[in-house]
Amino acid sequence: MSIIKQLDEDIIKALKAGEKLKLSVLRGLKSDLKYKLIEAGKELSGEQVLEVLGSARKKRMESIEQFSKAGRTDLSDKEQAELEIIVAYLPKQMDESELRELIKAAITESGVDSPQKMGLVMKVLMPKVKGKADGKTVQKLVTELLAN
Repeated sequence: MSIIKQLDEDIIKALKAGEKLKLSVLRGLKSDLKYKLIEAGKELSGEQVLEVLGSARKKRMESIEQFSKAGRTDLSDKEQAELEIIVAYLPKQMDESELRELIKAAITESGVDSPQKMGLVMKVLMPKVKGKADGKTVQKLVTELLAN
């Protein structure tokens, strides 16, 4: 079942169950997908759908970080709850050991030997991990592995 159809079904379920937060998040995702559909002018590919969901995930993570720094745990908790709903629709995230192996392979493939050429490694690596790993985490690990 496609993610869009799953969202539609889950919106109906959340509406019937009276889950206001989940309903709000799912409607927001549906709206984001509609905007992307209009922008694309054609049916969205699975990758485009994951891109929209990944963007929503990233926004929530940044909000959590900002609210935590400001000491606003009430808002941070709300964003965390929204993030958990969004993550349920994304593919399973790679763990650090899997990521390290892919990064080592990408470093070998690109022949890079210094942190200054990190972009070449990222160019090889990002298509393989898109939607499966956080970009900041990938960047941190690539920098760490190139520095060694």
